[in-house]
Amino acid sequence: MDPQLVELTQLFERFKAACVRNDFSTCDNLLSQLKVRLTGFPSLPPSFQETPNAVHELTIARDIFEHAVLLSVKTEDQDAFERDFFQLKPYYTDTRGIIPPSPQEYPILGLNLLRLLVQNRIAEFHTELELLPQSALENPCIKHAVELEQSFMEGAYNRVLSARQTVPHDTYVYFMDLLAKTVRDEIAGCSEKAYDYLSVNDSKKILMFSSDQELSEYITEEHPEWEINNGCVFFQKAKESQPSKEIPALQLINQTLSYARELERIV
Repeated sequence: MDPQLVELTQLFERFKAACVRNDFSTCDNLLSQLKVRLTGFPSLPPSFQETPNAVHELTIARDIFEHAVLLSVKTEDQDAFERDFFQLKPYYTDTRGIIPPSPQEYPILGLNLLRLLVQNRIAEFHTELELLPQSALENPCIKHAVELEQSFMEGAYNRVLSARQTVPHDTYVYFMDLLAKTVRDEIAGCSEKAYDYLSVNDSKKILMFSSDQELSEYITEEHPEWEINNGCVFFQKAKESQPSKEIPALQLINQTLSYARELERIV
């Protein structure tokens, strides 16, 4: 076997061992070394040159980037997740028929969909979904993310929060916790626009908190402009701090009438 490949394999084994014992500083150091060594293999993307060990090299490189993505979830680093996922993606899209499929492919693709949903990047969510084969939609990991997006768009936030109990993979828990925060932020934003105030009990129910303390901590951390007074949560200061946006109604009416006149001339 190629000595370079042997050294890479040995280094990867050390990296995996560090991941198992959650030694994240060692993981980061070894991952940097692994990525540098991968640049010396011409069989890898983007060149995909045919070499005697191309299959082995592509397989181990894919495994390295898969572990890097899962490590970023452990360390709760979304920037690293995005960076490592895009380095991994060509091994899923461009190596079909060259190396066997990975059992981690759909769990990781589902994780990426969940990340986009957490970040409220819905257009990118659907773009990534369109790139998947139809058969992928039956995979539990992909199906879970699709159902979450549908519930999120429908405003069925209770279904979104309860879905944490049925995650198809342990790594999904981190993003599900972040999604719960995204959901609460959406509800909070709608509540402060729709109401002048709510009772503490109604606020807990709407934001799906089980205790006054959880509600108080959320307000302190996320919405310090809200006020709790006499058993009610007041939103007046939040309304006052938001810039007023006027809709140019007259301009829009004139434009619409102008379009209508032009259409009549064409017909």
